[in-house]
Amino acid sequence: MTVSQQDFRIALLDPEQAVPGDLTDGGGNPAGARFSVYRNNVVVSLTDALATAFPLVRNLIGPQTFSRLAAVFVRAHPPSSPLMMFYGEALPGFLEAFGPLAHLGYLSDCARLDLALRQSYHAADSTPLDPARLQGDPSDVLDLRLALAPSTRVIRSRWPLYDLWRYNTEPGAPKPRAMAQDLLITRPEYDPEPHLLAPGTADWLDALDRSVPLGRASEEAALATADFDLSASLSLALETRALVEPLRKDT
Repeated sequence: MTVSQQDFRIALLDPEQAVPGDLTDGGGNPAGARFSVYRNNVVVSLTDALATAFPLVRNLIGPQTFSRLAAVFVRAHPPSSPLMMFYGEALPGFLEAFGPLAHLGYLSDCARLDLALRQSYHAADSTPLDPARLQGDPSDVLDLRLALAPSTRVIRSRWPLYDLWRYNTEPGAPKPRAMAQDLLITRPEYDPEPHLLAPGTADWLDALDRSVPLGRASEEAALATADFDLSASLSLALETRALVEPLRKDT
């Protein structure tokens, strides 16, 4: 009788499971200790992959707590791809329901930031929006349907997410303030960067991402937040290469 793939996977990721009795080594002998060593190496490798992918989360809770968290996570969410650069996409949602760390309500958003930075890094290259496209007839400019670059990500958080990132990554950064913060993640060169968004800018970017014309997107942002500043938001988007060439207008 051979070991099913499901039984093998369950035993591989759970150290409390016994070694499958029908599992043998290359010489036909019971796998025993060899399987235990292999099982430990797999969990360690997945834990290391998560630690690399989620540095902010690891810094916030410490390496020992992170290792214990990873051990639980890898059993619940084994890899679905051999590419470890994509492993851990389920971690933000997992943290929202993880009781032992429930007192750290901001942790799931921190995982989303780590994930967004990684996704931005691996996103496809694109041609940034040429500022000259915004210097034509005002009515034509307001009708432009812009698009977010493939490497652009927007995170809206009820926590001081940008401050938490700075405090845990930049020496001498000030302590996080008690406020909600929205972030823009872009990749102007080789490495992605997070940027703190002013009020209304996340609404504006969200509208652009839905192919809303520039003028109407600005109106939506102004309705959502009276302090919305189109000029500042557009300057940030151009400076960070968050936008790409205009999409064709619908007729």
